[in-house]
Amino acid sequence: MKLPMQDAAAHERLPEDVSHRVQLPRRAPAAPLRQVVRRLVMALIVLVLTVLIVWVDRDEYHDNANGSVDFLDCVYYATVTLSTTGYGDIVPYGDSARLLNILLITPLRVLFLIILVGTTLEVLTERTREQWRLNRWRTALRDHTVIVGFGTKGRSAVQTLRATGASRDRIVIVDPSPKVIDSAVAEGFAGVLGDATRSDVLLRAEVQRARQIIIATQRDDTAVLVSLTARQLNKKATIVAAVREEENAPLLRQSGADSVITSASAAGRLLGLSVNSPSASTVMEDLIQQGSGLDLIERPVVKAEVGKSVRDTGDLVVSVLRGHRLLAYDDPAASPLQHADRLITIVRAVPKDEVPELGRPAAQGLPGSGVQPMRRADEKDRVIRRADEQDFGD
Repeated sequence: MKLPMQDAAAHERLPEDVSHRVQLPRRAPAAPLRQVVRRLVMALIVLVLTVLIVWVDRDEYHDNANGSVDFLDCVYYATVTLSTTGYGDIVPYGDSARLLNILLITPLRVLFLIILVGTTLEVLTERTREQWRLNRWRTALRDHTVIVGFGTKGRSAVQTLRATGASRDRIVIVDPSPKVIDSAVAEGFAGVLGDATRSDVLLRAEVQRARQIIIATQRDDTAVLVSLTARQLNKKATIVAAVREEENAPLLRQSGADSVITSASAAGRLLGLSVNSPSASTVMEDLIQQGSGLDLIERPVVKAEVGKSVRDTGDLVVSVLRGHRLLAYDDPAASPLQHADRLITIVRAVPKDEVPELGRPAAQGLPGSGVQPMRRADEKDRVIRRADEQDFGD
């Protein structure tokens, strides 16, 4: 295996206070000028309210200068009171004035001070709120997908997962670049900033409880180290990795990856296929792009298909997964189908609202192909489970 240096981005020195940080999606903060104007308006409202309270009860106040309190004196008293200056030249001497000071003006003074120091309090509140959100996120996160690397390959993987029904809150992005993590968070995904070859970084992404791990790093040696670390932390997760050099694929499988995609070789094969058969390359591109045209999906065998031939199923079956063996559709061992089998089929992608209900006639598929209108992978499994339940009920 070639061993170049690790990812350049991963090799960057990050400050201690930002490295390995988990970022959750959040609303965009208001502009600084807008926040300042809003606080000034709130402070002015508190000041005006205090002036009105003193003005209404002005007869209960005493001015040491001339004994009476006019409107200017009310504004002056409200200003020095809210700022906690308190010169003592104007004082409440009546019972009602002192009661209003206790019940109204003192809370307004506290509110005024909160507005003045609102920036500090907002930072503390934001940190507390963010920590609470993070703790709740960690507690609720189960069976999610961790994607290491959010470049071209990582983004394409996310798009495919989203097209097959995965929600944003079940996807966690790990990347050593702060700009990449900021971009992922802006798109609604949770992000972990740090080098994924380190176990503490993957633990922050809750990789030990993940169902799937996608490794889409820039370098093959980084992918091997990430795969080794992830497999050590999670023995049951499905790990899929991409490599550039085909000679590194066996080493990545030995490091714990269940499936390895050679990106350079795959692109080269598509290029060669496009030269010899442009239409076939278009079909291949359509199959690997989920949510439009034809989709390649994996689904379980329903009870009604058990014991039948591969060709007797309603879908266009490409392969049969039986245990750890992947059988071609024309392999004699693939038929008859067994209850524990899973089928790799080609289906037509249709909008969600056009998915037919059980018991209703489905729309016509491709003539002579056996391809039915697509149910997205999760929806199709749900419909199949419902069909099995009905069969068992019968």
